[in-house]
Amino acid sequence: MPDQTDKQTFSDEEALDFHRIPTPGKISMAPTKPMATQRDLSLAYSPGVAVPVLAIAADADKAYDYTSKGNMVAVISNGTAILGLGNLGHMASKPVMEGKSVLFKRFADVDSFDVEVKTTDPDEFITVVKNIGDTWGGINLEDIKSPECFVIESELQDLLDIPVFHDDQHGTAIISTAGLINAVHIAGKRLDEVKVVLAGAGAAGLSSIALMKAAGVKAENTVICDRDGVVYKGREHGMDQWKAAHATDTPFRTLAEAMVGADVVLGLSAKGAITKEMVASMAPNPIIFAMANPDPEITPEDVQSVRSDAIIATGRSDYVNQVNNVLAFPYLFRGALDVRARRVNHEMKVACAQALAALAREDVPDEVAAAYRGRKLKFGPDYIIPTPFDPRLIWYIPPFIAQAAMDTGVARVQIDDMDAYRDALRSRVDPSAALMQKINSAVRGGADKRIVFAEGEEPAVIRAAWGFKQAELGTPILVGREDLIRQNAAEAGFNFDDMGIEITNARVSGHNVEDTDWLYEKLQRRGYLRRDVQRMINQDRNYYAATLVAKGRADGMVAGVTRNFNMALKEVQRVLDVDDTLIGLSILLAKGRTLFVADTTIHELPGAEELAEIAIKAAETVRKLGRNPRVAFLSYSTFGNPPGDRSEKVREAIRILDKIGVDFEYEGEMPPEVALDPKGHPAYPFNRLTKPANTLVMPAIHSAAISTKLVQALEGATLIGPLLVGLEKPVQIVSLGASVSEIITAATFAAYDAGPAFQGTGLTSSPRPPAALVER
Repeated sequence: MPDQTDKQTFSDEEALDFHRIPTPGKISMAPTKPMATQRDLSLAYSPGVAVPVLAIAADADKAYDYTSKGNMVAVISNGTAILGLGNLGHMASKPVMEGKSVLFKRFADVDSFDVEVKTTDPDEFITVVKNIGDTWGGINLEDIKSPECFVIESELQDLLDIPVFHDDQHGTAIISTAGLINAVHIAGKRLDEVKVVLAGAGAAGLSSIALMKAAGVKAENTVICDRDGVVYKGREHGMDQWKAAHATDTPFRTLAEAMVGADVVLGLSAKGAITKEMVASMAPNPIIFAMANPDPEITPEDVQSVRSDAIIATGRSDYVNQVNNVLAFPYLFRGALDVRARRVNHEMKVACAQALAALAREDVPDEVAAAYRGRKLKFGPDYIIPTPFDPRLIWYIPPFIAQAAMDTGVARVQIDDMDAYRDALRSRVDPSAALMQKINSAVRGGADKRIVFAEGEEPAVIRAAWGFKQAELGTPILVGREDLIRQNAAEAGFNFDDMGIEITNARVSGHNVEDTDWLYEKLQRRGYLRRDVQRMINQDRNYYAATLVAKGRADGMVAGVTRNFNMALKEVQRVLDVDDTLIGLSILLAKGRTLFVADTTIHELPGAEELAEIAIKAAETVRKLGRNPRVAFLSYSTFGNPPGDRSEKVREAIRILDKIGVDFEYEGEMPPEVALDPKGHPAYPFNRLTKPANTLVMPAIHSAAISTKLVQALEGATLIGPLLVGLEKPVQIVSLGASVSEIITAATFAAYDAGPAFQGTGLTSSPRPPAALVER
């Protein structure tokens, strides 16, 4: 059952540093138009801005055409119910609201920023938002306590002409309704016949029962319970207008009574609210959604101890069938914004739930299943809700919401070609954001890999190993003195005995003589005496760690934290051989684009043959990372103009590839603007690249290293690597003084290289990945 994927994989200090370094916060603004010249500024501001101002003054809806309104959502809170932590004030909610904005961008390419309102008075809150609400295309209300949230959302929806959506209510409602639709089907029942009991009459609970009624559950078949018992018609104590709307004529007065013979129970209350005895009293094939967080009303283990026929969902990621709001709100707003909807109505929410239910019934791609340790996900009791990182969500769900908005008359514009709309949505997926998720999922989905962290005594390495282990990416092996490692772990706040991490060093390994003999045989004709090799094994962590990998006692290694790259690489190469071509491949993640750059570490001034070999190795690696390589050989010249020695070597590399007959697109020599911008392609009709290049082969190591680091220094991209590609065994070398995150990333690639869930797709192997993994 549990796979512990929700365990905290970071310390409090790391969480604070994440939000503070290098720039405080998680969001920033970037202009979408050039601002380089006086003319640009004149168009952006005065006098050019007067033209759209007058157009919008004549027709307010033109704001969708001339401003960012149409792709902008505000996340608004007063901090009265923060993440289950309670009323901590409006400013304490800001990190959460920024996080919600990040999720909008990450999952649905919706721009968003946060607004924290300093009031707990609902009327004052409504007044503030009413007067600024037209700024955005939609408003996501968040972390506002019940029952005020009902009043705030309802009134703002009436006062504003844009969607106003309280995610704490409706997000849970949509996902749980999707799960219910599928669970009822699997249980062989009907929505209009099932008896549903709700435990917890708060915002999420009441919204869930309301949406389930809209989806087909009959009102007379529902019973709602709060802390005072059943909400029945005529009850006076602890009632309000929202509970009264769902009161039923029922003889039941307690949750235990209501659950006798019930088909479904929805838990949105607190830990322990549902007992084994209650579950045992339910109808055959019961459906139990225990969604309280962090602890459900009853654990799946307790349910299964009394009912083997139950279908179970929770709000947690360490159980199957997680009710996760991120499955709904990004895509709901994506669809609503794309038709410029005036509101989010019941029909749109039902459409979202039905779409999610339908997606769960589709065949699941391999890369999605990999996140579940390689288990083949298939529609059934353990898979009734899609997973949050399913790449199909962005193009599958929004069209249903958009269609419902159009059908119910709340859309300002119509989408005439839904197929074209789906294609446009596919292009909004950020490949850079998805890359590491795909790699992580593949590693989690494969066999557990043992990764050696060579500098195991370093505090940053200890923290990285702990994070690597907690994220279930593999088993870390720390090389170093056990007493010092334990001391440093304790100072970092870790109980080492609970970490499940191995410690080793040559002197206590039991393989000292064997390892020394093996390495001496390898190096004896390269000028090394046996005592030299003995010293290398005993005293140098890189030699010992590489020997562990070479001898099969570990699957991969990470080094470089305390030693520069070249020195670490030389030490590793004395132990491990190069397969064919050794290169450094850097990954640049920038503005929704993923670029692979080679060679960034090994070949200083490659000749033509070396450039061809670098291209082949880079393309092979890019394909194994899930992308179709399109290789551009970069140069200062464009197809011979101006001529030069380095560009001639590039042209010769092209001729070599032409003779070999490789199976990937390539072209050159060309500057970056021709390689990356399709607008430049018509000037060169002979250009063989069908799309912008994603793999860049640099003419020399200095150009490769300088260009990637320059872009990173200007905060124009995230840089991963360089990855070391081409050794006989998986080794990654990080930069001197690497951060915890960089070490974890390197270890993850080493584990992926050692054999991910997709057999034969490691960086050192030759077969291609299955079609499901490769980006088309």
